[in-house]
Order: sequence, then structure tokens, then C-alpha cells
Amino acid sequence: MPIEVFRRVLAECRKTAWVIQFYFQGEPLLNKDLPTMIREAHEAGLYTIVSTNAQAMTPELAEQLVASGLDRIIISMDGLTDESYNAYRIGGSLEKCKDALKWLRAAKNRTPYTVHHTPIIELQVLRLRSNEHEWTQFKREYKALGADRLVFKTAQLYDYANGHPLMPSDPKYSRYIQGKDGHFHRRPLGKGCFLVWSGVVITTTGDVLPCCYDKAHAHAYGNIMETPLAELFAGPRAAAFRKAAFQETPQICKECWK
Repeated sequence: MPIEVFRRVLAECRKTAWVIQFYFQGEPLLNKDLPTMIREAHEAGLYTIVSTNAQAMTPELAEQLVASGLDRIIISMDGLTDESYNAYRIGGSLEKCKDALKWLRAAKNRTPYTVHHTPIIELQVLRLRSNEHEWTQFKREYKALGADRLVFKTAQLYDYANGHPLMPSDPKYSRYIQGKDGHFHRRPLGKGCFLVWSGVVITTTGDVLPCCYDKAHAHAYGNIMETPLAELFAGPRAAAFRKAAFQETPQICKECWK
């Protein structure tokens, strides 16, 4: 996202928004302006979150992120060995994740203590068959790795109808359940949706989307560079999508796990 687009976003939402999440279907650490964006959002009084695979982290960037006023950083690390990690994070480096946690912890420890002592360093682990033998070890070791918090998350999988090799052995840790027909189906969700009433996703070009499941940008309300965000959020496209979401008719609602 060019910083000019970000500054339009910040100007439009700073009076009413509470949180900005600096990620959507991409790797936020690749944006050289990220620390500046976080600092400006922090100065505007917004809670800031970054989620990253940590492959682009450096000691210098870790220092910049801590100094920016970032409130929370999520490091995705889905294994404690190269084998378990690469089962999902194909081509990634487990050592880079460990280094990122170490660098963030060191930078945070060098920062004068504040009331919240931010950022919170959150280690996020997808529950997968490839790492289920490590879940207890994660609980024992996440603080030693440099994290403040450990969060386990169910995984969104594709082509799951006939099962998937990464589905956990215990079905209670999966988003999918096997039906009487032998096929797997997404667990049913309740009607309605809080996300489409509480926020939006804004793409790098300024398109305003209903939520993070609109990965193909199929339900854009409009563009923030052309129309004020308040108008788009209360506009006819937003109203039509929210009505449809209550019936789970959009395909993205059928895939959701919120």
C-alpha cells in the first residue's frame, strides 16, 4: 500500500476506528513504510496489529517496529522442527521465525517499560496433524522462544471434501466435520455476522471490502480514493451485502470461520 493511500485511510477512519490491522493476504513486512504507518496510526490513538510469517524480519526492522508504538505482533510458526514447520509453511524457514522472536524480545527488553509494555509478541500456531505432537511442547516453550502469548488457531484448508492430510486427528480441533455421506463439511455457524458491521478491509489500491474472506475482491463497496469511507460503509452495496450475509448466500460467507 502506498503511504498516500494509507494516509487517506487514516484521515477517514481516525475519529471512529479503534483498531488497524496491517495485513490482508500478503506479507506486511515487505512494505518499507510499515513502521512509519504504524507510528502515525499510534499517534492517532489507534490500536495497531501486525501479523507476519517473519521471513523478512531483521534486527533493524524489529527495533523499528518496537519503536513505532506497535501494540501487537503475531508471528505465525506452525512447527518446532523443520519437518513439521514445512508441512504447511512450504519453503519457509523455521530459524527465521525463531530469530524474529529473539530480535523482537531483545528490542522490547531494551525499550523503557511503559504501562502496557508493548508490543505484545504473540506466537500463533495452526492446529495441524503435522504438528499436533508438538502442542504440549509449544505450551512449555513459547516464553523461552521470546513470545508473551501463545494462540492456537484452527486451519482453513482447501479441497477438504474427501479429507485432508493436515486435518488434526481429533476432529474437535478442525473446522470440518465428516457427514453421513462420508464427505467432510464446514462446521455450521450461527446466522448473522459481526464483522461486516464493525469494520472493513481496505486493499493496497483503496478498494473497500466487507471482510478478510473477500480474497478475490468480489464484493467491493467502492474505493476510498474516490468516495469517503463513511459513505461506502453506509452505502447501498454495503447494505446489500450485509443482508445477504445474514442468509450466508455469498460464497465467502460459506467459507468463513468467524
